[in-house]
Amino acid sequence: MLHHIDQGAGRPVVLLHGGALDHRLWAPQIAALTRTHRVIAPDLRGHGASPTPTAPFRHVDDVAALLRDLDLGPTTVAGISLGATVAVDLALEAPELVSGLVVSGAGAGGAEFRDPATLELLARWAASEQARDRALWTEIFLEISFGVGRPLDDVAPDMVAHVRRMTDDTLDHHVPDGMPVLPTPVADAAARSRELTLPVLAIVGLLDSPDHRRMAREVARDVVEIEDAAHYPNLEAPDEFTVALLTFLRE
Repeated sequence: MLHHIDQGAGRPVVLLHGGALDHRLWAPQIAALTRTHRVIAPDLRGHGASPTPTAPFRHVDDVAALLRDLDLGPTTVAGISLGATVAVDLALEAPELVSGLVVSGAGAGGAEFRDPATLELLARWAASEQARDRALWTEIFLEISFGVGRPLDDVAPDMVAHVRRMTDDTLDHHVPDGMPVLPTPVADAAARSRELTLPVLAIVGLLDSPDHRRMAREVARDVVEIEDAAHYPNLEAPDEFTVALLTFLRE
């Protein structure tokens, strides 16, 4: 079973973190939501305190197994970045477990990147991974996290340190040598996501890359835009993000 926190009481909500991070990404929302909801926030496989993958796997299968183990569903699932993609996958592969989706920083798996600046940065990121240049990989990851072309000096230092700490922990514990075992994608997720009929809210940081904003919007019925926030608006504008999430949960 995935390592997870299970706190609070009331209607359940599941929170899925971004790649290279863990459930601590959701710290501001966990503190707020547990006053009125039961909050389940797992560490995906290869992240946090969950197992390191050693064979082909799918994140969606792990999350579905956890929710069934906890006898949950249907429930609202919120995801950021990789977590958003896993949330959409869950609605596609196990619709009986999901009553609504909140996505931020991504959408369905398999969506294409088109923005030239983002494509160039992703190419440099892939090259740093192939070269096993951990320092460069992390710096590019932080640039993606806080806005392509945005100086990190413009971001609160404690926020950058928080994301860097989670990233370092992931790399230390799950990628100490060589390349990680990557998850198997869900087949045709982008095309299938167009047929989703459940409520979907996108919370979009307007400083995020154009592609990430578009991917979230493509699967959403409603969109909340947050200024002065990039890939993790829940950290950069926690109050605004939490209000949008709670409003969706109420409605």
